[in-house]
Amino acid sequence: MTRSITLSDGTKIPSLAWGNMGGKEKALSAGAAALKAGILHIDSAQIYGTEAEVPGAIKAAGLKREDVYVTTKLWKFQETTIGLEEIRASVKRSLDALESIPNLLLIHNPYIPEKGKLGEFWGHLETLVADGTLKGCSLGVSNFRPVDIEAVMAVAKIKPVVNQVEFHPYVLAHLDPLIKTHSQHSIVTQGYASLAPIHRHPTGGPVKPILTRLAKKLSAESGVDVDEAGVLILWTKVRDLTPEEIEEIDQAGRKVHFRHWTEHMTNEFPDPDLPSDV
Repeated sequence: MTRSITLSDGTKIPSLAWGNMGGKEKALSAGAAALKAGILHIDSAQIYGTEAEVPGAIKAAGLKREDVYVTTKLWKFQETTIGLEEIRASVKRSLDALESIPNLLLIHNPYIPEKGKLGEFWGHLETLVADGTLKGCSLGVSNFRPVDIEAVMAVAKIKPVVNQVEFHPYVLAHLDPLIKTHSQHSIVTQGYASLAPIHRHPTGGPVKPILTRLAKKLSAESGVDVDEAGVLILWTKVRDLTPEEIEEIDQAGRKVHFRHWTEHMTNEFPDPDLPSDV
């Protein structure tokens, strides 16, 4: 069982989630396995095409819907004009697939609303919460830059509780202004692709030998086999590592800028002048 984090709206979210992209069969079988292992948060999205597998995974794990925290994300609309009813119809398609209201609904990226319409789009989501379509659902965003966060906050009656972004040591330097914005508005930084330094980076970079050393240390101390991915997850959650160990990983990460998913955050939010490896 993973610990929970209290969001700004007073709800609690498990600190570790399983993302169900990768196909319907995987979403069902691996989703059930993750739930049985105690990861009681499924993160889905319209673009994944696997929302309908969420209730199946919950049932296959022998759990009830109320036992599991469910997130989904709105993707691009085919309609040229996105108004309240278009958004309502899109949300209802997700609710039908999920067979319930999600605990958390995110805007998948800031380019889904028409340009200049982020605030208006957010207002429509607030209406769906108020009229009961999204009763009890928290609202958040994903892949939002500081300017996008401020556009929402300028009009928000319901504040976004999270911003889900690629988060690991090699994006720290780039994300500094964003993390500051999150702090100002009590927005939780929710990470994805957090294992990119070891699964995506060509060499692992300067962080990898630190992770290897700490994995051996934690394995010896705990009697449980801890690998580099486990240490990176602990770093991401800022738990069970000493301040000195966290700082060592931070400093090594800040020597490099490497991002796997480049299509969202780099537009008009320049990358830092850092090498991709050292």
